[in-house]
Amino acid sequence: MDRQQEFVLRTIEERDIRFVRLWFTDVIGTLKSVAIAPAELEGAFGEGIGFDGSAIEGLSRVSESDMLLRPDPSTFQVLPWRTDAEHPGTARIFCDIHTPDGDPARSDPRNVLKRALDRAAAQGYTFYTHPEIEFYLFKGPLVRGAVPEPVDYVGYFDNFPGGTTHDFRRTAITVLESMGISVEFSHHEGGPGQNEIDLRYADALTTADNVMTFRTVLKEVAGEMGLYASFMPKPLEGQPGSGMHTHLSLFEGDSNAFYEAGAEFQLSRTARQFIAGILRHAAEITAVTNQFVNSYKRLWSGGEAPSYVSWGHNNRSALVRVPMYKPSKGQSVRVEYRALDVAANPYLAFAVLLAAGLKGVEEGYELPAGAEDDIWSLTDAERRAMGIRPLPSNLDHAIAIMEDSELVAETLGEGVFDYFLRNKRQEWSDYRSQVTPFELHRFLPML
Repeated sequence: MDRQQEFVLRTIEERDIRFVRLWFTDVIGTLKSVAIAPAELEGAFGEGIGFDGSAIEGLSRVSESDMLLRPDPSTFQVLPWRTDAEHPGTARIFCDIHTPDGDPARSDPRNVLKRALDRAAAQGYTFYTHPEIEFYLFKGPLVRGAVPEPVDYVGYFDNFPGGTTHDFRRTAITVLESMGISVEFSHHEGGPGQNEIDLRYADALTTADNVMTFRTVLKEVAGEMGLYASFMPKPLEGQPGSGMHTHLSLFEGDSNAFYEAGAEFQLSRTARQFIAGILRHAAEITAVTNQFVNSYKRLWSGGEAPSYVSWGHNNRSALVRVPMYKPSKGQSVRVEYRALDVAANPYLAFAVLLAAGLKGVEEGYELPAGAEDDIWSLTDAERRAMGIRPLPSNLDHAIAIMEDSELVAETLGEGVFDYFLRNKRQEWSDYRSQVTPFELHRFLPML
């Protein structure tokens, strides 16, 4: 037993933890959980906890259903809600999924990201991510079939004295930070009841774990306040969608590989090749970063949602934005990918973004000219003249492009790749069979 495992077991005893929740995700990104008694955790560290993998979306076939959960002790945290005298203490640990032979399960989303990170590490890189997570707060409880009612009708950065969202964000951030998740900013977003909380940058695996914890924390806090937190990409017609703009950077040891003093925007050749990789493979990875029918209503509804494959400095209409740099802070040079959904599976999304960027570095892709105009305001002819092409217009289009992508197939692995294709085709088919005539007309370019 290593020191981290010993620390977890000692903490459980000292804090009188009665339940340990083992967390993992399915391919779509739904959080799964099984609770075990503290006495079982030491055995789980050594041998794992068996479960039926075929009952989890995309994980394994019935003929290969036996799987093992192996807790990662570095992710141990005590859950801070419902810890009074009437509710015994509960903790959570993220798990890696293994086969009965002890090998990492190739269809485990956490393992998909680990494989991508290992590939980057073999080239000397560590991949860091920093997400800006948007979401809506609605008055609860929700009524099936009814339009949800936002908790307020104020806008971007508005300071609304006595507003519900102030209290919500303060409570949610307090809970997140008590679990070791650092928050950088929070504010009201542009839509009614829409908010944003930005997590501090961390390595991509930690960030993905944090995103999954973030969603759970916000649902818990909202429920206790009689509210509902929605991570749907486009929950309200005519209002801004919710994205998860994510800042990306590669480090070589303690040095930012994206930084070059004196270069344009301080972007190194590695950074420019990384951006070029994301741009060239953007259409191939979109079915992963934007995995739902509803995702394309956000991408193609205007506003600041990116619809075209382009990059620019400080240009919020571009797919990839280079944020304004600080000459004295080379370590902060980074790029921002703006299409990513708040509802994406963060493990798979970060894996394909890293794979696309690394491909650009490995193959020496040349970065095309940047766009500094509002891309939405350009005509189709102007965009074509600039070499700017659209992202996939709907889920079916995105799946068709992804199907021919060697990069995505290699990154996700055969099991996840095939499941994703089947699941998303079925989702699209179900949607087309139920869509109303109004919606068919309203969103025809996206359908």
